[in-house]
Amino acid sequence: MPKPIATCVLGVGLSGLTFHVPFLLALSDLFTLQSVLERNPTQEGGSVKQRFGASVKIHRSFEAVIADPEIELIVIGTPNETHYDFAKAALLAGKHVLVDKPVTPTSVQARELYDIARSKNLVLYAYQNRRWDSDFLALRKLLALPETSAQSIGTIIEFESHFDRYRTVLKGTWKDEARPAAGLTYDLGAHLIDQALALFGRPDKITGFIQNLRGLGNPAVDDWFTIHLHYLTNSARPYPLTAILRANILSARSSQLRYLVRGTRGSYIKYGVDVQEDQLKVIHAPGAILESHYGKEPDSLWGTVENLQGDGASFNRATWPSEDAGCYTDLFRNLAAAIREGTDLLVPWKDAQTVIELIELAQKSANEGKTVDVPPV
Repeated sequence: MPKPIATCVLGVGLSGLTFHVPFLLALSDLFTLQSVLERNPTQEGGSVKQRFGASVKIHRSFEAVIADPEIELIVIGTPNETHYDFAKAALLAGKHVLVDKPVTPTSVQARELYDIARSKNLVLYAYQNRRWDSDFLALRKLLALPETSAQSIGTIIEFESHFDRYRTVLKGTWKDEARPAAGLTYDLGAHLIDQALALFGRPDKITGFIQNLRGLGNPAVDDWFTIHLHYLTNSARPYPLTAILRANILSARSSQLRYLVRGTRGSYIKYGVDVQEDQLKVIHAPGAILESHYGKEPDSLWGTVENLQGDGASFNRATWPSEDAGCYTDLFRNLAAAIREGTDLLVPWKDAQTVIELIELAQKSANEGKTVDVPPV
């Protein structure tokens, strides 16, 4: 059996303690949480021991991390503007890298990291965990149905995906500051764009509407966006498709819209978000991640499908279950297999690179007030 991958986590705030450390501890056959970077631990033994009871080495500087010969994998969960510098230094030091989204502030930087990783035969992985949300898995299953299926909604002509919130004040964190890769488009937009890429591939054109809606903080830090990805007709797509990606910070609803998908034979609508983030915020026993209840979406949040019937006029309405539990562990299992066995990445770095490119193009569109072309690869 391969030796577990010795791993260091940079950043033990929300990202590290919520989205990384629990999985590394739970998947102890694949990973060893060898250390964390925590420059000023507030508790003896550090944040990981305080929350999970696990003792790990604490590095006080990044220089100490990349100089540690035991470390094979570095997980980067630090503020967005640090991702490129940390990832580049880690790769040059011969370490594999898992980096939070947005992977870099610019697409040029993302391409540079890819070239370094490839030249050194290292794994460079983007933490796009939302590909393993329960409702996204349910949606993929629905869209994969043959059009002859009674439950198919036909050829997709419009895809609407939301991450809406209601917040009238600033959070008071670095995310409110005008730094590289700051703002909601880089934060939540990176997830929505990645999901659209996973479903439909690279678009032909893009239209962006991006602003600081509330007028709070620095006006350069956006807190609202609507991005249209335009897919033109071709030999495989008989109808044009528009993917509408939205995050509204002043959406005053008790249950937020998540997906609205229109096809030639029906529609799918879904409210509420995947439960894994809320579960991970309170978890203290990482082994719970591997239990059957983890990631299971309640029936009340399942989506609904309406299908046109054979008479061409009436509709059938039915629940479309999110029956497969959300499973961010699959990302980590794939990461381990890529490092130890050379398995293909389920989130190719080229997709992460394209996400940043599309954010840049959406900003260009918003600034110029027009739709812009997405250059072919």
